[in-house]
Amino acid sequence: MQNRDSSSAMSMLSCVFLFALLNLLNIANSESFIGVNYGQVADNLPSPAATAKLLQSTSIEKVRLYGSDPAIIQALANTGIGIVIGAANGDIPAFASDPNFAKNWVNGNVVPFYPASNIIVIMVGNEVLMSGDNNLITQLLPAMKNIQSALDSVSLGDKIKVSTVHSMTLLRQSEPPSSARFHPNLVNVLKGLLDFNNATGSPFSINPYPYFAYRGDNRAETLAFCLFQPNSGRYDPNTKINYMNMFDAQVDAIHSALDSMGFKNVEIVVAETGWPYKGDSNEVGPSVDNAKAYNGGLIGHLRSKVGTPLMPGKSVDTYLFALYDEDLKPGPTSERAFGLFNLDLTMTYDIGLSKSTQVT
Repeated sequence: MQNRDSSSAMSMLSCVFLFALLNLLNIANSESFIGVNYGQVADNLPSPAATAKLLQSTSIEKVRLYGSDPAIIQALANTGIGIVIGAANGDIPAFASDPNFAKNWVNGNVVPFYPASNIIVIMVGNEVLMSGDNNLITQLLPAMKNIQSALDSVSLGDKIKVSTVHSMTLLRQSEPPSSARFHPNLVNVLKGLLDFNNATGSPFSINPYPYFAYRGDNRAETLAFCLFQPNSGRYDPNTKINYMNMFDAQVDAIHSALDSMGFKNVEIVVAETGWPYKGDSNEVGPSVDNAKAYNGGLIGHLRSKVGTPLMPGKSVDTYLFALYDEDLKPGPTSERAFGLFNLDLTMTYDIGLSKSTQVT
């Protein structure tokens, strides 16, 4: 009797352990909300094949490209990794004025690779609405519509979404989050874009960077608020919500602005966010500790699936910036120091992205 009880207990413990292990494996392989930006403003990057292998060793399940490099798209074939490809700002006028240009672009950059390469979104332009180019701004929606029509013509319109990426400076005000509104002079343009997002089920994609918020307000309590560290929070008197991190506050500000225009059900996607791990001596904020705290805290927050206070219970799809440093980028040192991985494919700092680390 004693042996049987002991055996049963051991079996139960084995089952519990196996369940826990399978759960960890499942977590490591089901984080569809974690993506990464793969920029190429560099002359020293690892090969696309090596990068594809690296990505498969992590819990990153989506990659955003700023263009449509066929070598990278092909390297990611049959990996299951979702691929966001980009169309350049400079091509928007041609997309808008010539449906055949859009068709040729889709036939050249999408059709040869799909579905082996899991292209999920085409981003038309980057931060166009705050570019100051009124001609480009007015042509953005027609360009997106022509690309959507080109996808429809090859029966991919319901499989690949068409969107664009917006800067947080679209907001005229953002604090408290419940009061956030878009700049009045952009409302008409945004209305058309949001009608398109709503009709096609494509996301409203934004680039929130608590790092830049901290650069403008470098108090210690602001840093803790940005880095998911203990802090007293920031109270929104309208909703009675005490925000405990800048990421949630920024995303909810976008949600409030969308709600004010009648589009609260349009999905929000974070197309870029990150923190540099080094900078020049006169730069405030860049360090390995801060970058690890922000990116690691963000990943932990996303994995908790608590969502944001105004959008609870679901993690916002988030693309970390960036996969590698880009050595040809202009500007201060911090612009070239956002990479999560080194050129030898080792981690710049460990934030728990490795599948083997998670299972262990």
